[in-house]
Amino acid sequence: YQVKLRNLIRFLKDGDKGRVTLRFRGREMAHQDLGMDLLLRVEQDLKEYGIVEQRPKVEGRQMTMVLAPLKSAAKE
Repeated sequence: YQVKLRNLIRFLKDGDKGRVTLRFRGREMAHQDLGMDLLLRVEQDLKEYGIVEQRPKVEGRQMTMVLAPLKSAAKE
């Protein structure tokens, strides 16, 4: 989790967007609420670096969320 978070922070500081993708396997599809909780945790951890451009949504067996940099964070 920390490695992905650190990379997302780097992307957002550089002014780039970041996409977080969770892939559900097998019975994990029955527990999509846990995946949503994880993506909301990512959103809270990155709120000082970026905003959510695309809310978490399910596409087949994947759940994705797109983050965009803040205007002030991109200038630094």
